[in-house]
Amino acid sequence: MHKIGVFSQETIDLLNEKYLQYNQPNFIENDPILIPHRYSRIQDIEISGFFAATLAWGQRKTIIKKCEELLEAMDHAPFDFIMNHSVSDLKLLQNFVHRTFNFTDLLYFIEFFKNHYSKFDSLEYAFMIENIEGKNIRINLMRFKEYFFSLSDFPHRTTKHISTPANHSACKRLNMFLRWMVRKDRKGVDFGIWKNLKTSQLICPCDVHVEKTARILGLTQRPKADWHMAEEITENLKFFDPLDPVKYDFALFGMGIENYFSN
Repeated sequence: MHKIGVFSQETIDLLNEKYLQYNQPNFIENDPILIPHRYSRIQDIEISGFFAATLAWGQRKTIIKKCEELLEAMDHAPFDFIMNHSVSDLKLLQNFVHRTFNFTDLLYFIEFFKNHYSKFDSLEYAFMIENIEGKNIRINLMRFKEYFFSLSDFPHRTTKHISTPANHSACKRLNMFLRWMVRKDRKGVDFGIWKNLKTSQLICPCDVHVEKTARILGLTQRPKADWHMAEEITENLKFFDPLDPVKYDFALFGMGIENYFSN
């Protein structure tokens, strides 16, 4: 892992420039974060955001389209649907599928949410099972998966849709969702509706675009995109902003999308 102080002023300036360029309201319209931005109720934001992050495979246009299809079947009121649905309401979802995520998985997600929100008013508590003062989110992502599948009738096939550092996964989708919920600034892209977790505890979502850009900038030397790479990138980003390192996800992702270093 790089030690603090090895990054050039050029790299510092580039990351800050690109963070400011991409962390703008116009980023929302072409990204899955568009989905939770259609809601104002905190539970609707959390549920729709969690589905959007979970289904974030492939092209962003397709992801957005599939999320819209799912939420339309929930009458664009996911929290109300989850807490008050009937058996006939669930049948409206039976043909939903995105990649390997199918109706069986969806039914369990709905069951989990109903169980959780019958006890808590926010999904944030599911990520706060342990006190992680002074630590990153690693242990609580592990506990979150255990909690998510703590209902007695969970289908084993559904476990693949919730990643965990225990399996060395980079947990890209969960880390992206946490960035949405925890980060807050004046640009209005991320929501910042969760107040107990700190931005300094978050881990940078590590997808192919972030990985590619991070390698070029020397933020990682890990051989593959796993939890260790995500941690290494985040630790190096703390050189630029120790309190909010994951804000540079905008820069790394954006430069990857635009093939910045190929131009």
